[in-house]
Amino acid sequence: MSSSPVHPHESERLSALESYHIFNTESEKEFDDLASLASTICNVPIALITFIDADRQTFKAHHGTDMRENKRDLSFCTHAIASNEEIMVVDDARLDQRFADNPVVAGPAHITFYAGVPLINEDGYALGTICVFDQKANTISPDQANALKTLAKQVIDKLELRRKVRQLEKTNQELLNSNVLIQKFASMAAHDIKNPLSNILLSSQALKIRHEKQQYEGCLRLIDLSISSTNGLLDLVNEMLEYSRSPSSLLANKQHFSLHSLLKKIIGMLMIPKGIRINFPDEKHELHMSLIALDQIILNLLNNAIRYNDKENGVINIRFEQDNTHYRFEIEDNGIGIAEEHFEQIFVSNFTLGQTDRSNTKGTGIGLSIVKDLLNALNGTIAVKSTLGLGTTFSIAIRK
Repeated sequence: MSSSPVHPHESERLSALESYHIFNTESEKEFDDLASLASTICNVPIALITFIDADRQTFKAHHGTDMRENKRDLSFCTHAIASNEEIMVVDDARLDQRFADNPVVAGPAHITFYAGVPLINEDGYALGTICVFDQKANTISPDQANALKTLAKQVIDKLELRRKVRQLEKTNQELLNSNVLIQKFASMAAHDIKNPLSNILLSSQALKIRHEKQQYEGCLRLIDLSISSTNGLLDLVNEMLEYSRSPSSLLANKQHFSLHSLLKKIIGMLMIPKGIRINFPDEKHELHMSLIALDQIILNLLNNAIRYNDKENGVINIRFEQDNTHYRFEIEDNGIGIAEEHFEQIFVSNFTLGQTDRSNTKGTGIGLSIVKDLLNALNGTIAVKSTLGLGTTFSIAIRK
């Protein structure tokens, strides 16, 4: 038995085959009917619709046999898809040196006759065959060969239609997810805008009072806080305007940026009470990803860590590391903690723990839900560890 040939563009062929999601699927009547028709037209007992991956040949449809798959090395169809022939016919495999000692020929199956038409997709890759077998020497007429080619086109048409439907469904689902993300992002962003606005309002009010008393040494600090908060608000609004024009930009617009600079900007947008200390990663790191997405993720996690910290000396630690495949963050606080039974629910939209923060305002239930959605879109994950009364750690991994 000669060695099994390989398609000249095998890796591309395998990638194309994978896109149809054929392997490990059940038999289907519409394909079984085509195999049955091939058997009748060619007047032979066995007909198959087969697909060939790197190691095996699977039978999507089988007529006249109960077999569901075969080793690629033993497959007649491997030779058919590697050739440039429209149809491969073997009248008597016992006389063909490629197949004479093949176990399916020399063994109990006694396969002797074969005719197979490659199933060639719209990109020109042979995915498998529609083929017929007999246990005695045989041949087919030109009309039968043409009919078998027509059936092969019908198989491909069905596969292409299914792939296009699947792609349309995926696109539609992505659009639905995008719309949900837009709604949540708008709610979250509106919520986040309150923080710098509050800073501006409070610092402006304080400036007015101190100005009336005059010669207040802290005026400059309050003015700086007002300017910083205003700039942070303007940056956020500009990012939101860009996102509103092109929702895909939230994730698609990747850029190089300094993690340290991003964290400083986020801290400048938050109202941080006295007694709360935020520790940055020791080293400075450069990242390449969606800046606005990471901005919103960290902003919400830090905001929660501040709001739900009941300690006189609150500590929030931001840790970062990276490897060849992922960026990894940890945001750890020593706040009120979360009960284990709520670990899954906290990522559901509109779910709140019913606890109030240190400013006595109840959470909206928006932040962690949008964080989870953003991470899903970034091919990232989030996990939580927490102990009531001792604090919470959120761990994030984002694929590079």
